[in-house]
Amino acid sequence: MQSTAIRDVTTKSSQRMLRTLTLIILLLLAAQFLVGMVVNLFVVVPSNHPGTGAPEYFSGVVTGVLWVLGHGTLWLLLHAIIGLSLFLASLILLGLAIASRRRAWIISSIVGLLGIVAAGFNGASFLNYGQNFSSLLMSIGFLVAVIPYTIGIYVTRC
Repeated sequence: MQSTAIRDVTTKSSQRMLRTLTLIILLLLAAQFLVGMVVNLFVVVPSNHPGTGAPEYFSGVVTGVLWVLGHGTLWLLLHAIIGLSLFLASLILLGLAIASRRRAWIISSIVGLLGIVAAGFNGASFLNYGQNFSSLLMSIGFLVAVIPYTIGIYVTRC
């Protein structure tokens, strides 16, 4: 009887933690969207910076993001920091979801993480190659992240 009570408290506690972290991620996604709009409308990325037109995509992504973190404008830097924070938070959420063994949380966390990764890689691609299609894919990645996290909060509300 005591173990059932402890399990119920632990389940409610992990559920609360998952919901709280998901809400934080959704708020970060909203901030990322707004900062991204500012970057899109008012920031001019130099046409020649480390990572520009990199022949090898992944090393170019690392080089470009490191350039932003060290030399980017305030808004571009903020956009990169929020994006990296989203990636870390989504990894933590996935770990907590797996630990909770709740299928709805695991699925929404995996799909949300995939959306964040897709948005991040396409953001870096836009930074390095300047193709508008990468910007479109970045926004699709944003939606692929927001939708499952929102559904996850709704489905697990009890």
